[in-house]
Amino acid sequence: MSFELRATDLSDLARGATLLGTGGGGDPYIGRRLVEQVLGDRAITVLDPEDLADDCFVIPTAQMGAPTVMVEKIPAGTEPTLALRILEEHLGRTADATMPIECGGINSMIPLVVAAETGLPVVDADGMGRAFPELSMETFAVYGVHGSPLALAGERGERVIIDTGDDDRQMEWLARAITIRLGGVGHIAEYAMSGADVRRTAIPRTLSMALALGRAIREAREEHRSPFDAIAACLATTLYSHVRELFHGKVADVERRTTDGFAKGRARIDPIDGGGEALEVQFQNENLIAKRGGETVAIVPDLICVLDADSAEPITTEGLRYGQRVRVLGISTPDMMRTPGALAAFGPAAFGLDEPFVPVEVQPATPGA
Repeated sequence: MSFELRATDLSDLARGATLLGTGGGGDPYIGRRLVEQVLGDRAITVLDPEDLADDCFVIPTAQMGAPTVMVEKIPAGTEPTLALRILEEHLGRTADATMPIECGGINSMIPLVVAAETGLPVVDADGMGRAFPELSMETFAVYGVHGSPLALAGERGERVIIDTGDDDRQMEWLARAITIRLGGVGHIAEYAMSGADVRRTAIPRTLSMALALGRAIREAREEHRSPFDAIAACLATTLYSHVRELFHGKVADVERRTTDGFAKGRARIDPIDGGGEALEVQFQNENLIAKRGGETVAIVPDLICVLDADSAEPITTEGLRYGQRVRVLGISTPDMMRTPGALAAFGPAAFGLDEPFVPVEVQPATPGA
């Protein structure tokens, strides 16, 4: 169902999208403030994919770069709409709507900035169903829509078009190199497609799900109920129906580095009572694999979400700090993200992990979780 989104909804949306972003997708506070600055007391129309005409022309918009850079290099705010206009000019066609390419803190918000500035509606869907670090890791690409041509805009008005045909990995490689030269952050418009393509290739209703998740967490806290129970209840009837607590502990060590345009590293989380085996989470912008005692308990593309142990506020990979008390959740991804083609694009092997994909709901039990 289509609906209207207002500034009062943005905190809940950012919270839920950050949870779905599995540690990545950029800083949610910065994204929310960018939208608030432009939106004011107006509303943004969020379109259900089923309400799109087959020939509706949709151009997704996003920010790319290392999340660690985004904390210090705040966008000017004009870049996302500029990227959209560059691609429209290149294609000779005006967008009827925009859409996220992923769930995640700032990248759930970038299309809203574009919508607030242009009056375009935003489609309630995306191409990852979570966040992934590379532009080629999209359900769009898996199911036959390619990213090129891509438009990239910088904060000083830089304009770049990248066209690699149907080679989405080459598109990612070139766009990443340019983003590094722009200081580590760029804004993009890519994967232009029809309404029919959206329904065929996108993960549906992820914006409305993120909004419902963020609201459920907030209301549970206000009513002194468990926000973790609220998360499980909210997801139970969605495409993300399996929720499993993987660990409860304290962040004991974080190794994090910004390299090749990504934030890479790992975090060790010790048991809250000081006994037993630690959990190690490895990330590349987003959390990729969680191991306890050398045994995998969750792995990409399933979601590995680190949340504050009391409030269930999601913690991004750049926000992980020594001493934080956390709970780690494993959440199942939709079936269309578990097909052989999808796993080839964004399963364990795509990140160099020498592990098979085993769904989180059938992983071995985690003692003491």
